[in-house]
Amino acid sequence: MLVQAILVAFVVFITVGGQELLGFTMLGRPIVIGPLLGLLLGDIKTGLLIGASLETIFMGVVNIGGASSAEPGLATALATAFAIQMHAGAEVAIPIAIPLGIIGLQIKTLLYVGVVGPFAAKFDKLAAAGNERGIMRLHFGLWFTQWFIYSLIPFFAILFGSKATQSVLEKIPTVIVNGLSIAGNLLPAVGMAMLLKILWDNKLFIYFMLGFVLLAYLKLPLIAIAVIAVIIAVVTVSRDLDLKKVTDSLKGKNISNSQTSSSDEELDEFFK
Repeated sequence: MLVQAILVAFVVFITVGGQELLGFTMLGRPIVIGPLLGLLLGDIKTGLLIGASLETIFMGVVNIGGASSAEPGLATALATAFAIQMHAGAEVAIPIAIPLGIIGLQIKTLLYVGVVGPFAAKFDKLAAAGNERGIMRLHFGLWFTQWFIYSLIPFFAILFGSKATQSVLEKIPTVIVNGLSIAGNLLPAVGMAMLLKILWDNKLFIYFMLGFVLLAYLKLPLIAIAVIAVIIAVVTVSRDLDLKKVTDSLKGKNISNSQTSSSDEELDEFFK
C-alpha cells in the first residue's frame, strides 16, 4: 500500500504540478493520468477506461482565472487508484472523482493563497534589486513546496484506503458539497465575465450577440457555434490580409511618387 501511495503522489506531483511549471500543458488531464497510473499500478486497461470516462466529464473544465470549477488531476489519480485497488470499473470511480475534483480545487486555491501569495512582495523586492538568481530560487522553491503539499493528499488517501477516504467525504455536510457544486457552476460565468471585461471591444459586440442568439434561440450545439466562429475568423483574417496588401501597395506608390517629385525639385534647383 505504501508503494502505491508513493506512486500516486508522484504522478500527481509531476502531472498536475508539472503542467503549471511547464506552461499549462495537457499533462494534468484525466486521459493522461489514468493510463499512466494504470501502467504504474499494473492495470493499464482500467487506467484507460477510467481516464477516458473522466475525460468526458472534465473535458470542458479549463480553470483560467476566475473560471474555476474542479481539479480533474487529483480526482483522476485517486479514482483510478481506488478502482484498481477494488478491482472495480468506472461506475465506482466516478462517484468518488466528482467530489474529489471540487474539493481538490479548493485545496489548490488555498495553497496558492497560503503558500505562494505571501511571497509576492518578496518577488517585487528581488526584481527591484535585480537579483535574478534569487527570483529563480524562490520561484522553483515555492513551486516544489506547493505541489509537494498537494501531493500529500493522494498519498494519505491511498495509504489509509478508499473506504476511509469515502467515509471522510460522506461526513462532509451535504449543504457544503452542494454549495461547492453551485459555486463551481457559477465561477465559469464569473471568469468569462472577467475575461470579457479585459478583452471587450465595441467592434466585437456584434459577434457576441451572434453567439448568444445561436445558442439561446436557435439551440445550436457548441461544436456548431465553434465551427461558425472559425469560419468568421478565417474570413476576417483573409479580409484583413487583403486590406493590408492594398495599404502596403498604396504606401509604396506614395513613397515612389514622393521620391520622384523630390528628385525633380533637385534638378530644377540645379539648373537655376
